[in-house]
Amino acid sequence: MLVRIASIDGLDDRVGHFGREQQRGSRVHLPRCARGALQRSRSGAKAFAVFTGLVEDVGRLVARTARGPGARLTVETTLAPLVLGESIAVMGVCLTVDAVVAGGFEADASAETLARTTLGALAIGAGVHLERAMAMGGRMGGHIVSGHVDARAKLLTRRAVGQSVELTFGMDPGVRRYVAAKGSIALDGVSLTVNEVGADRFTVMIVPHTQGATLLASRRAGEISNVEVDVLARYVARCLDVGSGERGSGESTDDGLKSSLAAAGFL
Repeated sequence: MLVRIASIDGLDDRVGHFGREQQRGSRVHLPRCARGALQRSRSGAKAFAVFTGLVEDVGRLVARTARGPGARLTVETTLAPLVLGESIAVMGVCLTVDAVVAGGFEADASAETLARTTLGALAIGAGVHLERAMAMGGRMGGHIVSGHVDARAKLLTRRAVGQSVELTFGMDPGVRRYVAAKGSIALDGVSLTVNEVGADRFTVMIVPHTQGATLLASRRAGEISNVEVDVLARYVARCLDVGSGERGSGESTDDGLKSSLAAAGFL
């Protein structure tokens, strides 16, 4: 099955709002990753554009053709049936189905997407993790994954631990504060638990099931993966920032956070 997908960057599509607002003809702006949820809802399923980090299919990158500063990607997949406009995570990057045709799908990736993720340098013929957006009310088997890549990480070492494979990745300083031992992280769109965290690295364990369902166990030292941190960790860190540094009041982190929550009416 071939599906053409457009990049999430720069979209200004207008789609109808649901419920009473839709009946009144009200319209709202939504990002492309949200459009897939709307399309699933139109087909009769309640949905929202969020992923869980559980790979549905390992497809293959067939072609990458330059289109100005961006590129058109062609990917093979066995996922079916696909709904026009639904969201699909490709190696952890949220893209949107633009057309469904035989044999695979095409995706227009912007220069930003190519530069910030592995999609710009991925070898032709390489496998890619694919996951469709989870329908609202579906089982959250992994953790909340948005499909917005925060950084890239280089695999430093790998070693067998019983039947599992331990992978140690270098950690971008920009995401270090969001990575915690026993917390969640998405690598190439795969939901994983962080085993250990060091000053400049973190470790994950690939269990036998994940080895069979993804490409992670075949990674070699020096290869690069897309990283998305836990969205909950990001918001907690933001709350702490607002409570401490941004006010410039000299308050402690706890006192500053309490002041911010009180000012917003939460306390």
